[in-house]
Amino acid sequence: MTEIEKALEKIGFSPNEIKVYLVLINHGSTKAGKISKIANIDRSSCYNALKLLQEKGMVSYVSIGKVKWFQATGPRRLLDYVREQEDSVKEIIPKLQERHQANKVEGQVRLFKGIKGIKSIFLDMARTGKDNYVYGSEGQFSQRMPEFALQFDRLKKENKIHTKLLIRKGRMELDNQTTEYRYIPNISESPAVTIFMETK
Repeated sequence: MTEIEKALEKIGFSPNEIKVYLVLINHGSTKAGKISKIANIDRSSCYNALKLLQEKGMVSYVSIGKVKWFQATGPRRLLDYVREQEDSVKEIIPKLQERHQANKVEGQVRLFKGIKGIKSIFLDMARTGKDNYVYGSEGQFSQRMPEFALQFDRLKKENKIHTKLLIRKGRMELDNQTTEYRYIPNISESPAVTIFMETK
C-alpha cells in the first residue's frame, strides 16, 4: 500500500473507494465500465464506490447522451472533507462526555497499546492542563516518536503544563522551558518509564 493509499484509508476511504478515486485522479473523466476495468473490481462494487465517493463530495459526473462520465473533484476537497468530519465530531463531544462521566467507575484501569495508545495518553495529559511527573526517562519518547514529541511539547507550552522529571545522574534532557529536573545518583539506565498525572 502506497503512502497516498494509507492516508486515504486513515480518513475513512474503503479499499474500493481508494481504487476508484485514484483511477479518476490519474485518468480524468472516465465511464464506469472503464473505471471498473482499470481498478480491477466488478462493476457493482465500482458503482457502489462511486456512490459513496459522491456522498463524500469527492466525485461528480456529467451526462453526455445516456452515458455518465465520472470525474474526481480537486484534491483539496480532501481537506474540506476532513474538516467536516472534525466539525461533526465536535458537535457530539459534549453529549458523549456527559455519558462518559456518568458511567465512569472510580478506580477503573484503562489499558492502552501501541503507538496510537501512547498518543492517546499524551493527548489526554495535554487536555487536562495538569502537571505530570515522570520517573526513569531515557529519551525513548523523543527517539521513537520525534514528530509527536514536538507536538506534545507545543501543547504543553500552550496549556502551561509542566513536567517534573526524576532521572539518573548524567542523563541530559533538552527541554528546559516546561520541564523541571531532579537527578538520582547510583541508579542504572531504566528500561521503562513511569508517568503520573492528575485527573479531573
